[in-house]
Amino acid sequence: MKIRSPRTPAEWAAYYRLRYEVLRQPWQQPAGSERVPEDEDPATVHALRLTPDGTAVGVAMLQSAEQARGQVRFMAVAPAWQGHGIGRELLEYLEEAGRRLGYTEIRLHAREAAVPFYARLGYVLEAPSHTLFGSIPHFLMTKELAE
Repeated sequence: MKIRSPRTPAEWAAYYRLRYEVLRQPWQQPAGSERVPEDEDPATVHALRLTPDGTAVGVAMLQSAEQARGQVRFMAVAPAWQGHGIGRELLEYLEEAGRRLGYTEIRLHAREAAVPFYARLGYVLEAPSHTLFGSIPHFLMTKELAE
């Protein structure tokens, strides 16, 4: 199944559940911490990859940033599906959406373990960023979007 925005209440629930299970729950963060106000912005692009039985296996979002830039956030792939190209599919979907929105650059804050993944897909390491939950170093990475 291809990447698309969640459409139904069940798909939205699966989208947020995967975000929570991969990006928040392992660090004992509260339910609800996987949601941000930018989720509701009409300019935000949500990406969801479902299996044929409707299981969410990959999610990500692209929000507007300053000066014709987009920012990828909340990229998560179910552990059993990591290494199967889902992350690449999600990024390609969001990059294409960014081009349609007129973005010239995509930026993201990658967890240290994910830096090599993003680098393979053309993202350039710019600088150390922040440390999430006091234990997960992040790094600012950018990619110029060609027309």
